[in-house]
Amino acid sequence: MNRLVKSVAAFSMLAFSAAAPAQGFPSKPIRIVFPFVAGGSSDIVGRAIGSKFQEILGQPAVVENRPGANGSIAAEFVAKADPDGYTILVGSIGVFSINSALFKDLRYHPLRDFAPISLAVTTPNVLVTKPDLAAASLKDLVEFAKKNPGKLSYCSSGTGSSDHLTAELLKQMSATFAVHVPYRGGAACQTDLMGGQVEYSFQNLGAVTNYIKAGRMKALAVTAKTRHPQLPNVPTVAEAGFPDLVVTSWQAAAAPVKTPREIVARLNDATVRALRSPDIRERMNQIGFDVVASTPEEFGKFMKEEVDRWTRVVERGGIKPE
Repeated sequence: MNRLVKSVAAFSMLAFSAAAPAQGFPSKPIRIVFPFVAGGSSDIVGRAIGSKFQEILGQPAVVENRPGANGSIAAEFVAKADPDGYTILVGSIGVFSINSALFKDLRYHPLRDFAPISLAVTTPNVLVTKPDLAAASLKDLVEFAKKNPGKLSYCSSGTGSSDHLTAELLKQMSATFAVHVPYRGGAACQTDLMGGQVEYSFQNLGAVTNYIKAGRMKALAVTAKTRHPQLPNVPTVAEAGFPDLVVTSWQAAAAPVKTPREIVARLNDATVRALRSPDIRERMNQIGFDVVASTPEEFGKFMKEEVDRWTRVVERGGIKPE
């Protein structure tokens, strides 16, 4: 009996010690790290989430931009931070999936080094062309590329970016070839597309919607399962005959991998409540983001699928970082 009492007491102490960090969490500000410069998608989404932490968690968020190396500098920093819930990363599809496919010497791995908190928002890419391109549909573009291999060029915001790999995926699916012209950011790519220096590109919908509506670009398809309310007359890639070309660019939150589950649950609850608050949801929708606000488990499953998908695309395309 004595041994049983001791065992029960030991188990109780273990359970208490595991739950204790969550009971007092948070007791100080939470640092949210972004892997890119201020004003980008990760920065916008992360600051929106953090703006609600004081109200929801009773502690403010302290935001920090750590740009460089395709987001790897910030990701490695957070991966190696104390797993106590006070340092989290809000990053993109590149940080949480594409980098692991593209860089062989990466000093972090998203599936190994992070505890998923939530898939925050998604936005589809849209296939856009220069205004006077003869192709009126995705099918037209593919047919032209097949008849004129190497005569089309497409721009991207950089090698290994979401827009680059979406175009690479189309090339692989359609057995076509076009010349890739990488830029240092989406803005320069968009400028040259409107100027006719390149023929087409896959760009984040929110970044080019106004250009499309003004007639400065032509939209052929959105890489979503359903048509987007911002561009209701533009067909989906599935309607255009490419159902496997559904691609979303996305932003998500994660903590160091050994962060206690109870603390991850608190962070998830705060993140979800922030994203679903009417003012934040409206702000996200206005700039072309669809709020997801997933569970940690849902984001973990999604992240693995994305890592696997883009690893296949990079390997088949023989894509190397610049």
